[in-house]
Amino acid sequence: MIASAAGAALAGLTYWAYRHPVWGGKHTAAEKARMWASAHYKNGSFKNLEHTPDFTEGYTYGKVMREFIFDRRADRNPPSPVPYTHTDLHQLPEQSLVWMGHSSYLLQWRGKRILVDPVLSGSASPIPGMIGAFKGSNGHTAADLPEIDLLVITHDHYDHLDYRTVKQLVGRVKQVVCGLGVGAHLRHWGFGPGIITELDWWEESTAFAGFKATAVPTRHFSGRLLSRNNTLWMGLALEAGGQKVLLGGDSGYGSHFKEIGRRLGPFDLVIIENGQYDHKWHYIHLHPEEAAQAAEELGAKKLLPVHSGKFALANHAWDEPRKRLAAASEGKGYELLLPGLGEAIHWG
Repeated sequence: MIASAAGAALAGLTYWAYRHPVWGGKHTAAEKARMWASAHYKNGSFKNLEHTPDFTEGYTYGKVMREFIFDRRADRNPPSPVPYTHTDLHQLPEQSLVWMGHSSYLLQWRGKRILVDPVLSGSASPIPGMIGAFKGSNGHTAADLPEIDLLVITHDHYDHLDYRTVKQLVGRVKQVVCGLGVGAHLRHWGFGPGIITELDWWEESTAFAGFKATAVPTRHFSGRLLSRNNTLWMGLALEAGGQKVLLGGDSGYGSHFKEIGRRLGPFDLVIIENGQYDHKWHYIHLHPEEAAQAAEELGAKKLLPVHSGKFALANHAWDEPRKRLAAASEGKGYELLLPGLGEAIHWG
């Protein structure tokens, strides 16, 4: 009887966990039809433009996990709390930006507030308490955010699409732009379908008044729970008033950077990832030297690196990405922006 009761409890817990809204929503028949019609959807999933293995040749998931667990560097986490400036996000100057750690930032541009990949719950995991933020680095929370004109979600990984943060933004966001399929998660969490624009790579939209938005390819992947590559990962190029900004999303290095620069550049501001890299998964994240090269190929006038400063998702020193990128940026044709966490900087 005890074994039966324990089995029933485990089955109930498993069912509850599987049904939890943190995993996101399911696609309707119409949504599936649109995704399947994409030139980038083949054999049941979205594909990168270039061959992109999960791991570098010679590595397997098991080997990577063993190294991650048993060979963890002591300097993956900062030795003391990270300094954080608690800027009033309701009173940002025009053409300013606040980086809130990892890939979360708020742009003030032409009177609009543009929020990208907000993960402000203190965790980059669907399970609270796991992959916690560095001490001091979670200075802003969802409660500190003003009303948002445009929410941009580059892909549905937990360190970019955080249920606990986004759920608190329901009713406080005027419009959303995301990749094909990602809207199902947001609708499941309470966002009205009328405010969500889903884009395929190179698809343009003027739904965000005064701005032209173009989804651009990245070299990455997507997935929540057991699903994989059933939603599209992307970057977003925005143009307004003669200025251009690239919101890069996660990406390994590839020929797409040069193509984005050719088609849509040069850019007044480029924001691309620079952190959580490792030679074991070289195809899906940029190393600092590659970020510098990509910025040049994009025609960046100013470069803001993100994807560091808050979570330890890779086995490099917590402050290494910025140091290496600063060295790689010497003599380049762009200005490197390295704001502190929570600090408002002028970018225009």
